[in-house]
Amino acid sequence: MLRHRLITVLTFVHGVLHRTKNFVPDYRYTQNFVDAWSVDEIVLLDVTRGVSGVQESFLAVVRRFAEKSFVPITVGGGIRSLDDVTMYMNNGADKVSVNSATAETPELINDIARRYGSQCVVHSIDSRRTSEGASEVLVNCGTNAIGKSAAAWAMEGTERGAGEILLTSIDRDGSLEGYDLEMCAEVCDAVRVPVLICGGAGAWKHFVDGIKEGGASAVCTTNIYHFSENSIRSAKTYMEKAGVLVRPAA
Repeated sequence: MLRHRLITVLTFVHGVLHRTKNFVPDYRYTQNFVDAWSVDEIVLLDVTRGVSGVQESFLAVVRRFAEKSFVPITVGGGIRSLDDVTMYMNNGADKVSVNSATAETPELINDIARRYGSQCVVHSIDSRRTSEGASEVLVNCGTNAIGKSAAAWAMEGTERGAGEILLTSIDRDGSLEGYDLEMCAEVCDAVRVPVLICGGAGAWKHFVDGIKEGGASAVCTTNIYHFSENSIRSAKTYMEKAGVLVRPAA
């Protein structure tokens, strides 16, 4: 039976680890964080605003993580072409997360899947709720709406070859109040690939809710287990007791 994953998502601005709230960096960590405590995967995202393309400062981060980490690494930020994907792959990425560029050039998903395989392509979707309660996808660090719902955009991404969906709620980002479970369920119902849910986790119970109620294959967080060596093991123990199959803690 499928075991669910716990994933750490780390966001960087000019190569420095930051925490975000509603997609705005609001806290700078003094040291970059390497999770070696039973996490299943790591996602590294460059969220530096006002720059384009792959940044050397972030590539250095990717290389450092690749040297020290023994779990799969997904990398995103500044990807505009296959050359950008190749640059990340050559510097240690196992998968790439594509977001803003796919709104302008959705064929990029097809191109990456053809060259590296669908398992390499994570279609990252940032979405918020409209005043009517519907989901609305935004790109460019949550600043530009593309006129599509999260479910519709997820379907198009998987039809083009994306092997996973990374769904982040802009409204819940940094709130610690729990995931947008309804949005997650809508996306999970629309696609047949694993959905990774992010944005809002503030307690172990939220992980269980994300899987049992949202239907997610993996639960992600950026804020709540950065500083404790025992916290991921504790989260997995909690989830196992709640009846959720997870990968064994190291």
